[in-house]
Amino acid sequence: MAEHNELGKKGEELAVEFLQQNGYEILDRNWVFQKAEIDIIAQKDNFLAIIEVKTRSSLDFGSPQDFVKPKKIQLLTKAVNAYINYREKDFEHDFDVRFDIIAILKTGETFAIEHLTDAFYHF
Repeated sequence: MAEHNELGKKGEELAVEFLQQNGYEILDRNWVFQKAEIDIIAQKDNFLAIIEVKTRSSLDFGSPQDFVKPKKIQLLTKAVNAYINYREKDFEHDFDVRFDIIAILKTGETFAIEHLTDAFYHF
């Protein structure tokens, strides 16, 4: 597996651990709809958090969250609508949908995690 793929998988594992430690229930991971993939779908309180994980080993080309582009946001929006329709009967109460980014920066052997809630709005 390519090194960047391994870094991405490690980032997603760290993101899941971080979310669970902060009271989130992980509902799904790597959920695919057409050309879109939602990295993590989690629930906390009355929020359904749609989480994009971005892991980088350098800030040379920008912060990890800078890599979530409008096209990706459009794809995520379509995917979350499909997910809600697919799982509608599983949800016991109403909830708000929130789009988050977990940005992870690897420096040497350490990882810095930043959780950006309401990081972007769908359109």
